[in-house]
Amino acid sequence: MIELVSEERCVTCGLCVKVCPTNVFDADDAGLPVIARQEDCQTCFMCEAYCPVDALFVAHHADEKVEVTEQDLVDRSMLGSWRAIIGFGSNGKVSMAASDTTPILRSVRPGAGGRGEAQRQRNTTV
Repeated sequence: MIELVSEERCVTCGLCVKVCPTNVFDADDAGLPVIARQEDCQTCFMCEAYCPVDALFVAHHADEKVEVTEQDLVDRSMLGSWRAIIGFGSNGKVSMAASDTTPILRSVRPGAGGRGEAQRQRNTTV
């Protein structure tokens, strides 16, 4: 469950607010994300994974609140720890995304290069 947003680290980019599938956050007038509906958190870690400055902490417990302090999390290198585990961020290691060998799909506009296109080309060359 989401437990902490570090006001000191947050750069108010809004990514955590945008990627949260259960709309846990609201943004205050300055753009700082506020945990508004903590009980709705599904512990998916999306907010923590997308935070570019490691300003969030999501506890592994989905059904109970965990008392944490920011200083304790900093001392234990827990802020942004999920990003490090999955290879996001700039922790000096090669990103898992950079080593992905999945082929890049080309976007094709409808009607361009589909089944009908090959048939039309054969018909015009005869």
